[in-house]
Amino acid sequence: MSDGARTEVCPAAEFPPGEMRRVEVPGGAPIAVYNVDGRYHATADTCTHALASLVEGDLEGDEVSCPVHWARFNVRTGQPLCFPATVALAVYGVEVVDGVVTVLLNEKEENVA
Repeated sequence: MSDGARTEVCPAAEFPPGEMRRVEVPGGAPIAVYNVDGRYHATADTCTHALASLVEGDLEGDEVSCPVHWARFNVRTGQPLCFPATVALAVYGVEVVDGVVTVLLNEKEENVA
C-alpha cells in the first residue's frame, strides 16, 4: 500500500536478514529494500551504470552488486564502491510501523552513512 509519502513493503517477520525486495512505486521508479543484520535500508533499484535491477544481484553485508557488470554499492549510503559505477544511488528512509517494513518515499537530500 502506498499513500504518496510512504509505501509498505511487507511484514518484518517475513523479511529475514540478508534478503532484498523490489518495491514498485506507483508513478515512480522501483526501490530496492535490504535487510542487513536486522536493519532495513532502501535505495533506487536500478543500477546507475547498467540500468539493471539490483535485487537481481547479490547482497553481501551492506554491499549490493549489479548482476550485469558487477558494480557494487553501499546500501546504507548509496555510494558506488567500484568501477564501472560512478554515480550514487538515491537513498530512502525505512521504518517499521506496526510490524510492517515501510519505505519513506521522500528521497534523502544527502547520501550519508
